[in-house]
Amino acid sequence: MAIKRALFSCSSSVLAVRLSRHSANLIPRHPRHLTSSSRHLLLSRMLSPLMPHLHQQMFPPQYLDSNGYPIAYAHPGPPLASMSSMTLNNLTMKAVRVHRFGGPDVLQVDTNVPVPEVGDDQVLVRVIYAGVNPVETYIREGQYSRLPELPYTPGSDAAGYVQQLGRNVTTLKVGDRVFVSGNSSNSSNSGSYSQYVVSDGTYVFPLHPRLSFAQGASLGVPFFTAYKALILRAETKPGETVLIHGASGAVGTAAVQIARALGAIVVGTAGTKEGMDVVSKCGAHHVFNHNHKSYDKKMVEHLGTGFDVIIEHLANINLGHDVQMLNEKARVMIVGCRGAVNINPRHLMGPEASVRGVALGSSTPPEWAQMGAAIVAGIEAGWASPVINKEYTMDQVAQVHHDIVHSKGAKGKLVLRVADD
Repeated sequence: MAIKRALFSCSSSVLAVRLSRHSANLIPRHPRHLTSSSRHLLLSRMLSPLMPHLHQQMFPPQYLDSNGYPIAYAHPGPPLASMSSMTLNNLTMKAVRVHRFGGPDVLQVDTNVPVPEVGDDQVLVRVIYAGVNPVETYIREGQYSRLPELPYTPGSDAAGYVQQLGRNVTTLKVGDRVFVSGNSSNSSNSGSYSQYVVSDGTYVFPLHPRLSFAQGASLGVPFFTAYKALILRAETKPGETVLIHGASGAVGTAAVQIARALGAIVVGTAGTKEGMDVVSKCGAHHVFNHNHKSYDKKMVEHLGTGFDVIIEHLANINLGHDVQMLNEKARVMIVGCRGAVNINPRHLMGPEASVRGVALGSSTPPEWAQMGAAIVAGIEAGWASPVINKEYTMDQVAQVHHDIVHSKGAKGKLVLRVADD
């Protein structure tokens, strides 16, 4: 079996990490397939004797764990417990970097990016999958209200294993499966398109074994946005009729699941037969094709009523129609817009309806904790199940940024596979 080994070269101030493959037949079976007890026994017998004298010659003591093994070694599965007291500062990792704003071609994979330092209230996560969101393409192009300093690593959502904990973080332990959702103006998180991401503890949550790491990386922006729109902003109630425009995308499928679990009557739209099937499987009671002529009138005729809540992903196209389908005291929640739009305010006056904006990035830490608690409970209860459309490797990052904007007919979430579990 091919085993990854970290080779370090030390200069006066920089320790660069390069990975190479070393062929050996030392481990007949991958440790992740063993039981916990046999796995630790195997690690103690096989990892420690793997050229320990060479390790001691090559690495300073602070870069070796209690087994005499380099702490940056790509251990299969969770980190060893001894890593909790180690530091990865001054070590480097593989990450996607943006050195100038522009099209997808400005995304490049660098192999000597410093591993981010961990503060007292932060968590270092070894990333297995990173979620890709449309907002990251706007930031990459330089077309966003808040832009990072160059160069930067994109991404806010990830899933993987806890690698290191700040001294004030007590709710997690090294080796835990977690997901990261850090798209907040209050956070100081590093980018998630990387082998390691550091996040304030506020934005790191336990990942139930029912979900894969790919699904875990799909929870952040989509589920938190959907929950904030439906629950915190619209205050949707059981029995209300909810329309989710563009329900086959990542936020849309999350909104369908949340609204259905709440007890609302859920109506979703999609642009393809495949997308409509996805929306139905997520729990929508009624599904319509928004590419069909006069579909908005057909929805109202079919239901015999308008809508109490509308989740709108493309306000510049749909808002003018939305305001003509509203019940009394209805709320239209804008979670996406790609341009200006003209509407007739008279359509809001009669039902005393309202149009409200939703910005996940403006959420406060208490709101983030509330959303996270509800979503974690939804995972445990079984109704929160992210839909994965397609996986990409880190080398395909330019392609995923193209596809998330230009592909026709969304069918769930796009994710980057950063490492093997």
